[in-house]
Amino acid sequence: MENFKSLNLEQILMDSIAVINFKTPTPIQAQSIPIALEGKDILGTAQTGTGKTAAFGIPLVNFLLKTKMDTALIMTPTRELATQVMQTMASLIGRGNIRSALLIGGDSMQKQLKQMKRNPRLIVGTPGRINDHLERRTLKLNNTTFLVLDESDRMLDMGFTPQINQVLRT
Repeated sequence: MENFKSLNLEQILMDSIAVINFKTPTPIQAQSIPIALEGKDILGTAQTGTGKTAAFGIPLVNFLLKTKMDTALIMTPTRELATQVMQTMASLIGRGNIRSALLIGGDSMQKQLKQMKRNPRLIVGTPGRINDHLERRTLKLNNTTFLVLDESDRMLDMGFTPQINQVLRT
């Protein structure tokens, strides 16, 4: 994969990629995006700053643009990373009509409940707060067909295994 044009992505996503000035895929993007676009699972490892978020974000946004009912969930170990991932996802979504919600501890529950009432199709959050919403029944994962565990090794090291398992059982 030499460029993003060869991927046959949705035009709205291609427009967003042009706006954020992505030209040449990084190695992690070149290796993972074509596989993810086929609907296959991926386990990727790369250093910070190599474009990992776009490596899973581009196929995720393309998937959401092609479907109308499916949702996606991205879990991260920290609220700082969740916020950063949400910013990248918002850039990739661009003018696409995909509502999203950021579910992190330390953020207003009222704000999050308001976001959830809008029926977001993209959820980004931390394991603890995602489970809070599952227990409150303000988050339902029955239409979730795209799951990203960003920095899964760190989440496991931080003791989030029970929360991750709860999400996977839902």
